[in-house]
Amino acid sequence: MKDKIFGVLQRVGRSFMLPIAMLPIAGLLLGIGSSFTNPTTLEAYRLTGMIRQGGILYSILTIMKATGSVVFDNLALLFAMGVAIGMAKKEKAVAALSGAVGYLIMNTALSALIELKGGVSAMVANSTAQVLGITTLQMGVFGGILVGLGVAALHNRFYKIELPQVLSFFGGTRFVPIVTAVVYLIVGIGMFFLWPVVQNGISHLGTLVLESGYAGTFLYGLIERALIPFGLHHVFYMPFWQTDLGGTMLIDGTVVSGAQNIFFAELASKSTEHFSVSATRFMTGKWKWFLTPSTRSLLCPRKGVRSFFT
Repeated sequence: MKDKIFGVLQRVGRSFMLPIAMLPIAGLLLGIGSSFTNPTTLEAYRLTGMIRQGGILYSILTIMKATGSVVFDNLALLFAMGVAIGMAKKEKAVAALSGAVGYLIMNTALSALIELKGGVSAMVANSTAQVLGITTLQMGVFGGILVGLGVAALHNRFYKIELPQVLSFFGGTRFVPIVTAVVYLIVGIGMFFLWPVVQNGISHLGTLVLESGYAGTFLYGLIERALIPFGLHHVFYMPFWQTDLGGTMLIDGTVVSGAQNIFFAELASKSTEHFSVSATRFMTGKWKWFLTPSTRSLLCPRKGVRSFFT
């Protein structure tokens, strides 16, 4: 039993790697595009004559910023598909499609329930979000992981199913997105009542971790490093990167949750003067490639920002 649980956790950790692998290039696009369209950066490096609003170079950098941002804005959907792909035994393309179907239906069910309750104004402040144009609960990457794991279980159970002759067209792999739609309609209804309780618990746990200071950072780093030989560190640090466990912050009028999301939201914001230490303390070990001295000075020319990394 212990070996089986250990093996499943390793597979879960490996399944996170597909969506995570996209983050470095998305981060570079977002970081370079945001930095060199920021008036403070342009003035610091005397680039206002070369890079100016309306110019070709400025337009290219703006496109880079937008294309980098879209990955982080839709990370939950990417995790829903990526985890389903990673955990599926066969027919992984069908698992990916089913992950997208499940994620959309779950959030649409939540959106309908929010409307029935009276809309966003009737919900707890900052408990909702816009996902792919759908008003839903602020579940973040947890929602995507929940869908990915559930869809993978459904896929592995039903992708070889044989139905009666009259329904044979819907058998096999075609049955997986169908059963996914039904299951995640029910899950969406259930999460409307369950998630606020879970979110409240995560928020309190995140507050406890953040208020623990150096001791909490040391414990986080110790556990994360100890799990590396077992391949389970991805399971451990992901909630800190992508959920309230890594903190929440209001950036340009939007509530951002998770250490990594806060970092990139601050990087994209023109009003940022200091990166959040409470968020970046969960990332420094993983982002040494991104925070090398040359990159620090390139992306963070202002004294207040650079001083955090030196």
